Amino acid sequence: MQPTATVLVYSDDSNTREQVRLAAGRRPAQDVPLVEFVECATPAAVVAELDKGGIDVCVFDGESVPLGGMGLCRQVKDEVFQCPPVLLLIARPQDAWLATWSRADAAVTLPVEPVEFAAALAALLRRKRLLSA
Repeated sequence: MQPTATVLVYSDDSNTREQVRLAAGRRPAQDVPLVEFVECATPAAVVAELDKGGIDVCVFDGESVPLGGMGLCRQVKDEVFQCPPVLLLIARPQDAWLATWSRADAAVTLPVEPVEFAAALAALLRRKRLLSA
């Protein structure tokens, strides 16, 4: 059985969650595990999933309402012990400084561009694997 990685996707927009799943595919790069997705539409659901454990990487939509992915990222980085890496979806490249403020590990712009997104996700999965080894 092949190893898998669990990716939590937070967005209040089901279309954005679908873009993330389609861009990543089953395996974002050949040297990373297959991915399984856990989808969350509310901040409370994200916190509950993180409390359960087993999440390898989070993808947060910076444009979600009522709590955007940037604020949620900053919150979980403060509150979750050994918080998984977070890939933030931002509206404009100029918002990169906000991604830094939120303590996101990486950021890509919306709409999701499959090659850029898969590369960013794969990099975080590699980093997670190295830190866990």
